[in-house]
Amino acid sequence: MPSVSDTYIENRQRVQPTHTNNYASAHGGNVVKWMDEVGAMSAMRHAGETCVTAKINELDFKRPIPQGDTCVIESYVYAAGRTSVRVRLRAFRESPRTGERELTTDSYFVFVAVDADGSPTPVPELTVEGERCRELRDDALAAEPDEE
Repeated sequence: MPSVSDTYIENRQRVQPTHTNNYASAHGGNVVKWMDEVGAMSAMRHAGETCVTAKINELDFKRPIPQGDTCVIESYVYAAGRTSVRVRLRAFRESPRTGERELTTDSYFVFVAVDADGSPTPVPELTVEGERCRELRDDALAAEPDEE
């Protein structure tokens, strides 16, 4: 059974002029795309199957990511259902010169594992091994938005 740490991925994208809006900061659509791609990788690591985006549960843009900075996407699975996988996703702006980071975007995605025919397929249980895994999972569960 996969653990939280097995699904932890951190990916970087340098914000280029083609990624920006009229204010020379990363276009929100690009940030969401990068989050979705990395989140799907975390979900697939857990499920061992192709995973598709089923839901974005809140998406809070807290501050922009300026052109020239690096967008760091942090992703990990924190809960699993029968065929679904819940993934915590956060984006940070990072200075390429100093490594200084600041949280810019916070969200929770739900992915569904699908078989070759595109039908939902079961996923394994998530294991929580070690203090770091427990902290990541507990942090995600505590901050997860309530379902309405």
